[in-house]
Amino acid sequence: MKNIELKQVTSGGCCGPATKNYLDVASTLNKELPIAIIGAGPVGLAAAAHLANIGERFILIESGDSVGSNILNWGHVRLFSPWQYNIDKIAKKVLEDHAWKAPVLDDLPLGSELVNDYLIPLANLPEIKPFLLLNTKVDFISKKGLDKMKSANREKSSFVLYLEQNGVSKRMEARAVIDATGTWSHPNPINADNVWTKEEKELKQHIYYGIPDIKGEQKGKYKGKRVAVVGGGHSAINTILELSQLDDDVEISWIMRKKTVEDAYGGEDKDALEARGELGSRIHQLVDAGQVKIYTSFFIHQLNKTKDGIAITGESEGVEQTLSTFDEIIANTGSRPDFSFEREIRLNIDTATESVEALAPLIDPNLHSCGTVRPHGEEILRQPEKDFYIVGMKSYGRAPTFLMATGYEQVRSIVAHLTGDFESAKKVELDLPETGVCSVSLVTQNSAQSCCGTEVSNC
Repeated sequence: MKNIELKQVTSGGCCGPATKNYLDVASTLNKELPIAIIGAGPVGLAAAAHLANIGERFILIESGDSVGSNILNWGHVRLFSPWQYNIDKIAKKVLEDHAWKAPVLDDLPLGSELVNDYLIPLANLPEIKPFLLLNTKVDFISKKGLDKMKSANREKSSFVLYLEQNGVSKRMEARAVIDATGTWSHPNPINADNVWTKEEKELKQHIYYGIPDIKGEQKGKYKGKRVAVVGGGHSAINTILELSQLDDDVEISWIMRKKTVEDAYGGEDKDALEARGELGSRIHQLVDAGQVKIYTSFFIHQLNKTKDGIAITGESEGVEQTLSTFDEIIANTGSRPDFSFEREIRLNIDTATESVEALAPLIDPNLHSCGTVRPHGEEILRQPEKDFYIVGMKSYGRAPTFLMATGYEQVRSIVAHLTGDFESAKKVELDLPETGVCSVSLVTQNSAQSCCGTEVSNC
């Protein structure tokens, strides 16, 4: 096990060749230790930009071989929010200090454009690049010399991160931790009880989680096939619209838990984000034209491989039924956070949403039909473990209403608090576009299922 020292270093990948590694450090005072950011997606990089802008020490850790590596998995998908909502203000300032030219703010970027035109230039800045570790996985986080049960001097103890980099285990200390790892890598199963069944695992070669590149490298996989799309949010809509453009031989079935297909259309022309509203309008037209077979209020219980394909058995309106067989399944059923590497950290996590506990009443889809969430910052995101924060999509847990702009405001407030600007940390302001169908009244169980989608639920 090696200790990691903060020196000028990267780990190669998208952001240039490696220099020297962070190795062999002696213990220092907590105030001299860096703030560790886990996850180099849009929100993690925004946190790095805010810290770099005020000259604060940090280290940015990414398990992939590029910043924004999860986004590149859906790089072919166009976001429904324009650039103006996808660029952090301080990141933009730091970039423009190095002569970066912002994209046209009204344009809608592809996921790949978000990475190539914004995240990679940001990661390559001299204020950030030396402190970025790629291909580095955080295996565990703990408090130095303390297990979870020990309280004496806990707040004064540094965090210890156990890392795996190129097959080598390493250990580093940090004075604070910002977890921006998201939820992308942990999709939900299609089983209505949200458990992974033996059959689903065995059929994984015929189940795709996310939005496949249907017009590109995966075009042949679905052409002329019987395809079931499972899910009722914007990801499912995107998938179906892509499938519909292949040819007339593709048989598309849309399976959702929503009571009616109309529940999936969203605000349409009432949505403040034109592209998001257009998704609802386009799928509405496609369904009305009879190009999609609809199964609503359908709860999947079992998959079976037959000689004719995959049989899906479930329950609808209290009646068990088996649907006609399919060749392929595309699962757009959302994702969930991973807390396994944080078992030694004291966390307050909501038992239903698996979001940050204080945030849950603002985003719980059982309470909100769609969520323009009121602004929130450090105080809402504060954990029992002092100076440990969960941000971005992971802060929302399983709730489906996250927007990148929300994450940017989260890290702005947290960085202000961690660096002693308490007044700024409390002044939380955020302007988010309305969906056109939002409500804070209690909604039915079926209509609460992912009715808005998320910025990254385009993935």
